[in-house]
Amino acid sequence: MYTAGPAAGAAPQTPPPADRFEQIAPPTSLRKTSSVEKHMTEVTLDTDVLVAGGGVAGVCAALAAARHGAKVVLAQDRSRLGGNSSSEVKMHIVGANCHKGRPGWREGGIIEELRLDDAANNPQRCWELWDALLYDKLVSEPNVTLLLETTLYAAAVKAQRIAEVMARCDKSEHLYRIRAKIFLDCTGDSRLGLEAGAEYRWGREARSEFNESLAPEKADRETLGSSILFTSRLHRQPMPFKPPKWARKVTKEHLKFRKITSWEYGYWWIEWGGNLDTIRDNERIRFELLSIALGIWDYIKNSGEFPDSANWALDWIGMMPGKRGSRRLVGDYMLRQEDLMTGGKFEDAIGFGGWPMDDHPPGGFDRPDLPPNTVLRPPEVFNIPLRALYSKNVRNLMMAGRNISASHVAFTSTRVMGTCAVVGQAAGTAAAVCAKRDLIPREIYERKPVLRELQQMLLRDDQSISGLRNEDPADLARSATATASAEEPGAAAGLVLDGHVRDIPATKTAPGETHQWRARMAPGGPWIQLSWHKPQKLRSVQITFDSGFQRELTLTSSDGIHRGIIRAPQPETVKDYTLLGRKAGSQEFQKLAEVSGNHQRLNRLKFAPVEVDAIRLQIHATNGDDFARVFEIRCYA
Repeated sequence: MYTAGPAAGAAPQTPPPADRFEQIAPPTSLRKTSSVEKHMTEVTLDTDVLVAGGGVAGVCAALAAARHGAKVVLAQDRSRLGGNSSSEVKMHIVGANCHKGRPGWREGGIIEELRLDDAANNPQRCWELWDALLYDKLVSEPNVTLLLETTLYAAAVKAQRIAEVMARCDKSEHLYRIRAKIFLDCTGDSRLGLEAGAEYRWGREARSEFNESLAPEKADRETLGSSILFTSRLHRQPMPFKPPKWARKVTKEHLKFRKITSWEYGYWWIEWGGNLDTIRDNERIRFELLSIALGIWDYIKNSGEFPDSANWALDWIGMMPGKRGSRRLVGDYMLRQEDLMTGGKFEDAIGFGGWPMDDHPPGGFDRPDLPPNTVLRPPEVFNIPLRALYSKNVRNLMMAGRNISASHVAFTSTRVMGTCAVVGQAAGTAAAVCAKRDLIPREIYERKPVLRELQQMLLRDDQSISGLRNEDPADLARSATATASAEEPGAAAGLVLDGHVRDIPATKTAPGETHQWRARMAPGGPWIQLSWHKPQKLRSVQITFDSGFQRELTLTSSDGIHRGIIRAPQPETVKDYTLLGRKAGSQEFQKLAEVSGNHQRLNRLKFAPVEVDAIRLQIHATNGDDFARVFEIRCYA
């Protein structure tokens, strides 16, 4: 998201001043010696929203809540943010667009903002710069207090509500007591929910419980295993490799269903431990995964099957298993296979998913007789309900990420990080609504006007919800008439007012839909104009540009996946433009805002209040495309 002017609810564009250092280190005035551990310092923090876990879901949740005015504490148990997408694991973010298999359905909102910033500023595909980007977003947000290397370990619950949680950072010798109105579990393993006594599931439900064809006949405690990845680099001379004695001896029989076609980055199917306790057996799982990964590299280098690998050498191997399955918290509704296959037509929809149901044998690499995954693809994207994002029995507990309320089968789709980002943004926005209005999450669902308001807030923040459109009563553009200097056939100016912010690609069963104004770039640049019969007092305009949703956009070390990804500002996105306003009775337009060098899809412009009967968006340049493209223009008083 690009913001010009002091836009409420938007990320600041300047570095945080020195006096805001307390957002990442508690000030001395809040510290006191612990009565329990004499060498630790106790710190008490009061906030609106506590987010536990700093993976993609937690980052998006914290930013969403903070941008809607809530004070947020984010506690992350690692030294960096991003979870499985961080440089500790290096898993690329995937989602509803299914590696180009479902073009047009890339997630919008905060995750799109992050991807666009990363693509523009990290063309070299450096994972540590992705870590730094997430850190920058959070420390630059005034409403967020970021606690890194801080582990939550206890919760006090009264009358089915969490009163406070305890967390510790041994690196800085701090014990935290954190009190909040809403608590949001984005830990993946549901540690916050566990400490609060929230109901949860572990393992696979029986086929009969939700009538799921992908479920086993009988319920069990098995789940998806964890993975360790590696990267390698080509050198100018042969690079020998000698494995440690404890590395697995991999043979061709192990790889019957696991193909090696390149080795610069691999492999998601280095998976193990789904039939164990993926939390408490993590050390054993780490050892086995390292032994498998190094055994596979030994096979690549020394089996004679891959002579082209002679000059290749490992340059990184993960030490933290990337986890898939563990605890899933139970909400008022549990998402299931049928919901995914029928589009999830929920009245409380808050965002969409679309990755296939992608189940793996719990034994992972130890089951060479089985394919590494079984896939069932939903025919269309599916909505996810708010009721799957809050606890059934802990009144002020929400969840976002791979631990939302879903059956094991549904989880095999919703677990991917693009979808985790979507539910993170939704949960963070809902948490801010609850904190502001003194509600619990269930009351948003029960109070239908508040639910509709939440959905419109999400749409305004570029979070698409399948089947919903902009009906924001505060958007003055909805009563305007759109005209343009030029337009392409089927891409008329009026489409910026139709309430949709993405084109819908054609499928085998349905024609495509265009929801953007498009005009060819020409000398002077095209323009699009909104006019009103009566003057309107405006102080902000929001524009949604095209950022190439038909392509995949993710940071990856896989050269195969990287092909087709543009690691730069997306060419369709408008780069330079001017926003003009015309006062009632005048023929002249005056400049309201001017932007150059834009690479973001969502732009919010703030300016001094002005009364106009028309605004004009004058396009000067794109980031390379031959057409100016605009999905939506909104106007607010």
